Amino acid sequence: MKAVRFAEYGGPDVLELAEVAQPHPGPGQIRIAVRAAGVNPHDWRVREGQFQRINPIQLPAGVGQDAAGVVDEVGIGVGGIAVGDAVFGRGWNTYAEFAVLSSWMRLPDGLSFAEAAGYPSVVETALRILRLVDVRPGQTLLVSGAAGGVGSAVLQIAHDRGIAVIGTAGPANQDYLRTLGARATTYGPGWVERVRELGRVDAALDLNGAGVLRGLLDLTGDPDKVITIADLEAPMLGIRFAGVGGNMAEALAEAVDLITRGKLRIPVAQSYPLTEAAAAHTDSQAGHTRGRRVLLV
Repeated sequence: MKAVRFAEYGGPDVLELAEVAQPHPGPGQIRIAVRAAGVNPHDWRVREGQFQRINPIQLPAGVGQDAAGVVDEVGIGVGGIAVGDAVFGRGWNTYAEFAVLSSWMRLPDGLSFAEAAGYPSVVETALRILRLVDVRPGQTLLVSGAAGGVGSAVLQIAHDRGIAVIGTAGPANQDYLRTLGARATTYGPGWVERVRELGRVDAALDLNGAGVLRGLLDLTGDPDKVITIADLEAPMLGIRFAGVGGNMAEALAEAVDLITRGKLRIPVAQSYPLTEAAAAHTDSQAGHTRGRRVLLV
């Protein structure tokens, strides 16, 4: 089968489309014929080697965690799912024609493969950091870098829970944030004062690692009320870094509930063929995404 691989750490140019052996599911797993794979910042951070000290991988290695597709093999002990079912979920090496998933749910009615591939890690991350920052209904949450996939999910989940949100994003995404129920302002010089003009901040999330942690700390007054998923310097300020982890099965179930109730929709900003994985990574790293980027297989 064809799959995107990299044989050395580096920039997007190290990605290549190669012919590799097909994977097969173990106990409690399924294999899908991939129709779309989500492109996440975690993917290019792995490619760059940012996690090699804490989670070394053997090279050459595949890429990707999120995917949507059609079940074509079912592992031992798996029930409630059958060959031919359309699903989305998380596994590994999902930039490929076939991938093994360890967590999955059936596609909700009306959700395309491309849309579904963008949900798993995004929704799990959004739910996890909202829990960690412990923001309550009636309080106000500041989201720095709010227009991307995780930000889009956080804004909608917070709105559903009765949490007010202030979001920062580029000038082109101000109206988009407002459609998701946020009070919006731009980042850049003077952003702290612009946020203050919009109201009190009870908790804050940093989603893009743009050097905003000191400002978030100033606005909340408490490092325990700030979470980042992108700035590895956070522990130096007493702020928690929460890049990975969480219960994917629970997150997927909640995603399906939110989608079914019409409370969550994350647009696909751009889709790419599998042959253009490097371009997808380049665009993801450039930021300014409204929603999600996906690879179509």
